Amino acid sequence: MRISIWPGAGQPWSDIVAAGRHAEETGWDGIWIADHFMPNAGPGRDPLAPTLEAGSLVAALAAAVPRVRIGTLVYGNTYRHPAVVANMAATVDHISGGRFTLGVGAGWQVNEHQQYGIDLPPTKQLLDRFVEALQVIHGLLRTPSTTFAGEYYQLTDAVCEPKPLQDPLPVMIGAKGEKRMLDVVAQYADQWNTWGLPDVIARKSAIIDRFCAERGRDPKSILRTAQALTVVDGPLPEGLPVPAIGGSPAKLADAVAEYRAAGLDELIIPDGFLGTGPEKLKNMDTVLSLVRA
Repeated sequence: MRISIWPGAGQPWSDIVAAGRHAEETGWDGIWIADHFMPNAGPGRDPLAPTLEAGSLVAALAAAVPRVRIGTLVYGNTYRHPAVVANMAATVDHISGGRFTLGVGAGWQVNEHQQYGIDLPPTKQLLDRFVEALQVIHGLLRTPSTTFAGEYYQLTDAVCEPKPLQDPLPVMIGAKGEKRMLDVVAQYADQWNTWGLPDVIARKSAIIDRFCAERGRDPKSILRTAQALTVVDGPLPEGLPVPAIGGSPAKLADAVAEYRAAGLDELIIPDGFLGTGPEKLKNMDTVLSLVRA
């Protein structure tokens, strides 16, 4: 099972690149960056907290950190035209020497759309638009030219050159909805990602397998990735909006074993509860030792 770090984009660039370089030097497999422009609205969140932009960060990491894979977790489709995303992805793949994974999702964070005047349509239209975007991205990254006549996107003999170094550049889809989105994963994804504890990952992964069988696709062709907030040593905070693991090295080791048993291919560790400075790097070393044990 691969192990990757997810540095929060709300910290200074110097801290992000320090975590990335430490990951590379000590044997981690990847670095992921979330695509947000501000913290999500909610209790205890600072709406004015600085947040660095994901596309700029992955390009910078591609140049600054060797060896490890670099990816977006995940680009919100509503924020950029898919043709722009395809060109960005191809460029970062060249900067990195063929180490980029393009993570994409439908888009969801309400306050970003409200503040910037970006349309956030009802769910059906949001997902219809996302499916069209995936077709555009696949076409531009994997075929010489693309003509597409959709409801949301129209392309005419469109090119994306140079093509990525990877053939194909892997596309990861962030998805949790079991009625439609996991079927979209079965159709278009090279990798799948979601938040979840091991039991949730196993259940949703089985649903992807079923959709793959219905569509005649080998389910093993889709890598399974997941993340949970991670505490190395200390109580898990209460009232968290997303899953969390750990509390002690022993409990964290148990969670790692459960993810592995669930068939997870890559565990992604957000750095939000790992501390700062030397403490963060020490906790990263502990996490890595548990996964490599």
